[in-house]
Amino acid sequence: MFEAVEELIGEHADLEKRLADPAVHADQREAMRLNKRYAELTPIIATYRAWKQTGDDIETARELAADDPDFADEVKEGEVRREELTDKLRLLLVPRDPSDDKDVILEVKAGEGGEESALFAGDLLRMYLRYAERLGWKTEILEANESDLGGYKDVQVAVKTKGQIEPGQGVWARLKYEGGVHRVQRVPATESQGRIHTSAAGVLVTPEAEEVEVEIGPNDLRIDVYRSSGPGGQSVNTTDSAVRITHLPTGIVVSCQNEKSQLQNKEQALRILRSRLLAAAQEEAEREASDARRSQVRTVDRSERIRTYNFPENRISDHRVGFKAYNLDQVLDGELDPVIQACVDADSAAKLAAAQ
Repeated sequence: MFEAVEELIGEHADLEKRLADPAVHADQREAMRLNKRYAELTPIIATYRAWKQTGDDIETARELAADDPDFADEVKEGEVRREELTDKLRLLLVPRDPSDDKDVILEVKAGEGGEESALFAGDLLRMYLRYAERLGWKTEILEANESDLGGYKDVQVAVKTKGQIEPGQGVWARLKYEGGVHRVQRVPATESQGRIHTSAAGVLVTPEAEEVEVEIGPNDLRIDVYRSSGPGGQSVNTTDSAVRITHLPTGIVVSCQNEKSQLQNKEQALRILRSRLLAAAQEEAEREASDARRSQVRTVDRSERIRTYNFPENRISDHRVGFKAYNLDQVLDGELDPVIQACVDADSAAKLAAAQ
């Protein structure tokens, strides 16, 4: 069992030797790549060594128990510990999402429900901003189209980590499960009769792409400029600073008008476009992959509702994994980890089952 780990031990030792060489750190990109791989392998190697040591300890305890029955308890304790380490090691050996360490661009868009949906989109945005704050992540609003009552028809925000991160704790690793339709049940601020309404908002999460990851040809883009506008359509700028970029091969359109200069809006739009093109390429690769390699959570149709926020009952429900809790107020204040962890656990279980 776990024969493949022996090869990883050799790779881990080689990485340790290379990272100790000062010459390697002259190339920061290469040093980061090696550090990242070293960090991925370290918990696997440590767990494997603990697993092997536990096996040796069990054999020793069995030999001693043959002469002294008092050692029988040590055998049982060792077997329980070895089983735990076996499960942990199996999980660590499941292939990781290569984008897990990436930063993301998160978009929240009002859906059915008019002004109430836009207000709910604003609630979701604040939830993600507070969640990011709790984890020490950095956020940047790239584009925001506000509604008349202070909600958002559409808002895009970049979410980034700061410094070195643990494997599986990157922004994409946590927020990739948020993509889909989020449904809200509550009495809207616009409701005078006190009736509960149901509306929805959509969330799209894409890993942010670096320029080297997505190739955009010089003739692939059509760039249009126009005057930016605010709620109600009124002009808020006297110059043509807003930018709309159309990626001709795919038909993807991205618009930005938040910044005062045309150049800044163009750069923001290109960031969003690159992330969408990367996401499209990854989704195409997933479609071509075998069913056994797909994650049951990640392949949920984005058109299906993934979660319901019920205000009268203070209840939040994730329909993909059966998660339910009655602390909606705390979740909206950024305590989103238990909800996300339920999705992470279900995803890991599905990958583990597919790998066996």
